[in-house]
Amino acid sequence: MSISKVLDELDIEKILREIETVSNDDIIKILNKEQIDEHEFLQLLSQEGANNLEHMAQNSRINSLKHFGKAITLYTPMYISNYCVNRCLYCSFNCNNSIKRNKLTLDEIREEAEEVSKTGIKHILLLTGESEVKTSVEYIKDAVKILREYFQSVVLEVYPMKTHQYKELVDAGIDGVTIYQETYDREIYKNVHIKGPKRDYLYRLDTPERACIAGVRTINIGALLGLDDWRVEIYKVGLHAKYLSEKFPEVEVGISLPRIKEISSTENVPYKYNEITDREFVQIFSALKLFLPHCSINISTRESKSMRENLIPIGVNKMSAGVSTEVGGHKINKNSEKQFKISDESSVEDVIKMIERVGYQPVLKDWMLL
Repeated sequence: MSISKVLDELDIEKILREIETVSNDDIIKILNKEQIDEHEFLQLLSQEGANNLEHMAQNSRINSLKHFGKAITLYTPMYISNYCVNRCLYCSFNCNNSIKRNKLTLDEIREEAEEVSKTGIKHILLLTGESEVKTSVEYIKDAVKILREYFQSVVLEVYPMKTHQYKELVDAGIDGVTIYQETYDREIYKNVHIKGPKRDYLYRLDTPERACIAGVRTINIGALLGLDDWRVEIYKVGLHAKYLSEKFPEVEVGISLPRIKEISSTENVPYKYNEITDREFVQIFSALKLFLPHCSINISTRESKSMRENLIPIGVNKMSAGVSTEVGGHKINKNSEKQFKISDESSVEDVIKMIERVGYQPVLKDWMLL
């Protein structure tokens, strides 16, 4: 069974009605439980859940400490290409945008790797735009082999691949894949993905399963918060993560919570985004941690320095540091367009100090991989 069957059977109108009828007593009962089910997870996303946000956050902190301790794994993203064949209205790499396109050579990738490795980071997230022609599997494989000389963990955030392609890359040295559905609403998905292979909703939806079948150690999913009603979107993200955790118990399932950020665009963007407030963001974070205590939660530099610091005690498990969202942004100055504007420009050293300041332990190496 595919996750699509689970999602297609959902009655969205019924879900919204249930959210509106939750009582304060319902929330108190949920917050006194050791483990919650799907229905109770949905109730925590209600306004009554928001009214008990402090209690939710405290329980989230306890759950995270129980399953992850005080360790925060640090990673750095590395963009090696911004060529893309998709026209996605929320992204600067949109193929219709008149931006400078770049792709690093293998020698330039090595220079970038050497520069990042000086910070002590041992986890790298390798990113490209979505163009299999410009960034073939062979090119990515060659890049991975170089990066494995410098880093213990290499995770991909590139275009969706077939199972055998992921297997080739697992054999080359990747241990994880990050792939966002962006939005789980089929109609909105069609409206914001105007052109390109990314328009194939189901192919993208089943990508995490193909990566898991290929043998990745970690899979990271998420939705771009702001495209749809966040309550419905996060409910679906939670169901997707639960489905993957149960079907692939040997794989570490993680969730990212990216909020839409300002982009550079040379075309008109007719789609109206929904703003997610900071309180709603904390509610999302806490509810997911209570529903899926074994799943790691990642916070990127889309969030401000203060927000990232305040979220650490609630249950952050992975955090980016020393971030650049442009091709060659660590060493090779290509003057490329950034994919999005980051909010926290802290260096790796500054992020380490921030984590230690709140009493947690920054982890640069993964001793399980030694």
